[in-house]
Amino acid sequence: MAVLVAANLVMHRWTGLFGLVTAVVVCVLLLGVLRWAGGTRADVGLAPGTLARGARWALALFGVVGVVYLAGALLPATRALFEDRRYDEMNGSELVLRVLVLVPVGTVLVEEIAFRGVLYGLVCRVRGAVWATVVSSLLFGLWHVLPSLHLTTAKPALTTAFGNSALGAALAVLSAVLFTAAAGVLFCELRRRSGSLLAPMGLHWALNALGYLVGFLLR
Repeated sequence: MAVLVAANLVMHRWTGLFGLVTAVVVCVLLLGVLRWAGGTRADVGLAPGTLARGARWALALFGVVGVVYLAGALLPATRALFEDRRYDEMNGSELVLRVLVLVPVGTVLVEEIAFRGVLYGLVCRVRGAVWATVVSSLLFGLWHVLPSLHLTTAKPALTTAFGNSALGAALAVLSAVLFTAAAGVLFCELRRRSGSLLAPMGLHWALNALGYLVGFLLR
């Protein structure tokens, strides 16, 4: 918990190369905690025998997200959901950096190792999969409080829904926490069913990376 709180604060304040280094350091620390507690590669979802199955899940989920996002981008009723003012000044090089480096390492790797890997694995050993899912998902939702503080100013769809008031901003943060907690439940279930951390990693990367790509193309 101490590592997660510190990482959340640091990674919210500093991005770029420092954020990537922090993400890697956090992963190493958390895996060290797992080993110190007697955990194994299977507990974290990285047992050698599960990697091929997890990779197949990841590829399939990536394809599903791609189809859904394509449909959402083509339909006028849902196209506005991809609008984000943070894309206005983004160029192609920055997009590639985000999709291929910042998202997979600075977001997906650290969050999946933390929440569906180490935390899920350790709680599951003691209390079972249901408790592991509940604890992991609640903390995953709270992890997104800081990144959600300016959602109403960044996304026009949320500005329309919640307004520009302090109350609207607070409701947007609460909605983001609840949404990501619910997503955490889905990620945990993928981890349980596939037996591999690669499955939620694939879905997580697809949701974030393809979101950047579609938003950039539609700006």
